[in-house]
Amino acid sequence: MSGILPTAWLNRVFNQDALEGIPQLPDESIDLVIADPPYGLGKDYGNDSDRRHPDDLLKWTCRWIELVLPKLKPSGSLYIFTTWRYSPEIFLYLKQRMIMVNEIIWDRKVPSMGGTTRRFTSVHDTIGFFAKTSQYYFDLDSVRIPYDPQTKKARSRSIFVGKKWLEIGYNPKDVWSVSRLHRIHSERENHPTQKPLEIIERMVKASCPPGGVVLDPFAGSGTTIAACLLNQRNYIAFEINPDYYQIILKRIEKINHGESEW
Repeated sequence: MSGILPTAWLNRVFNQDALEGIPQLPDESIDLVIADPPYGLGKDYGNDSDRRHPDDLLKWTCRWIELVLPKLKPSGSLYIFTTWRYSPEIFLYLKQRMIMVNEIIWDRKVPSMGGTTRRFTSVHDTIGFFAKTSQYYFDLDSVRIPYDPQTKKARSRSIFVGKKWLEIGYNPKDVWSVSRLHRIHSERENHPTQKPLEIIERMVKASCPPGGVVLDPFAGSGTTIAACLLNQRNYIAFEINPDYYQIILKRIEKINHGESEW
């Protein structure tokens, strides 16, 4: 039945190709999709999924998008990680089917260490934020960034007194400066493109209601699952690589036993 998600599917990660598993989900049963698919960087995910010809990559991307969109509730939304090389084509495709809310730039805070001499060094990922309808869920207050004491003191004029934005913080901008996870970082798992928990938690808290369901078609190291577990959201996830699947299971067990993510 449309919109009714079997309890057996909740809070499960499947060691399966998402393109095979997603069609089994009921339509309009998902609150939020967070997708961090292979996007043409040539990374080794234990297969050739990130080494497709550009035309094949875009066709594959459109294919999984078409599978995902019917599963979103009318209030649902989607975040997709991509690269500047393909974001124009992918965003144009999505804009024909959804409402584009934001283009978010993830500044990975990469130090200047040489690199190419024929163009400017790329140090960001592009994230598209799309909504299924204009009635999409969005909780800004859950992700506001508090002002530091000096800033609050500087806004002491009477016109600022009692202002909500001053008391609980400001709206995050569309450039997110969050350091990539270096190998020495305690959060880091053995995955080449693991995303920081800080970024995924912001998406989960802002765009999925408490108790709602997040779908991650390409779970990788399990960061979306961790964000859901730590913030009282349900999840359904797919990860085709058996080694990454085991990493995810260990990460889930660690969180369920109350061990710190750090």
